[in-house]
Amino acid sequence: MEWRDTGILLGTRKHGETSLVLDAFTPNHGRHAGVLRGGVSRKHTPHLQPGGQLDLSWRARLEDQLGIYTVEPLRSRAAVAMADRLALAGLNAVVALLGFCLPDRAPYPTLYKQTEDLLDLLGQTDIWPLAYLRWEMTLLEQMGFGLDLNACAVTGANDHLAFISPRTGRAVTASGAGEWVDKLLPLPPVMLGDSPRDELEILTALKTTGHFIENHLATSLGNKPLPTARAAFVDRVELMTHP
Repeated sequence: MEWRDTGILLGTRKHGETSLVLDAFTPNHGRHAGVLRGGVSRKHTPHLQPGGQLDLSWRARLEDQLGIYTVEPLRSRAAVAMADRLALAGLNAVVALLGFCLPDRAPYPTLYKQTEDLLDLLGQTDIWPLAYLRWEMTLLEQMGFGLDLNACAVTGANDHLAFISPRTGRAVTASGAGEWVDKLLPLPPVMLGDSPRDELEILTALKTTGHFIENHLATSLGNKPLPTARAAFVDRVELMTHP
């Protein structure tokens, strides 16, 4: 068995004395691990930072084996991330969430493309939090927990949407909320694409998406604890609201 693909590095772990197991997210083969022989060498170490783009070749005798990687670096994002605290927190959140929820060897080409586009925006502080929010909404959708923001779950109206049901992920209008208003999550206009970039709205939206990641996605994965990197990124966005 053998294939070649591009991939975003999610992480590494030691394998023996000189090798590493690479955990990568690829467009055509999904999240896929493999052994990189000599991965701890000076030749490889500078290019094996989380979020980096790699040209990957994988081979194994049988498809279900761990297999061997050979790699060539395509794009490093480490320098941009290290130069900006928001970028570093964002990069850590992205790779941590992907490592948290992606199953092995299941392709998600749409999510891969949006992840690649998001990481290419690292360092652009003015647009990155909004781009990240949209990525997180895509992540929920791709994992089977997409939010239904097209119309009110109660009235069927598609305007004046103001809340989201924490149970179903469906939008609700202010008039349709009724006596349940205190139990609903906020639906800021930025989640509907109806307002310009606003850090306070983005922060509110991230708390809403965070509910579904923690209470729906994580629950489906056996109640695994969420990566702390996501909370650290939300904290960094919150600092932007207090100049």
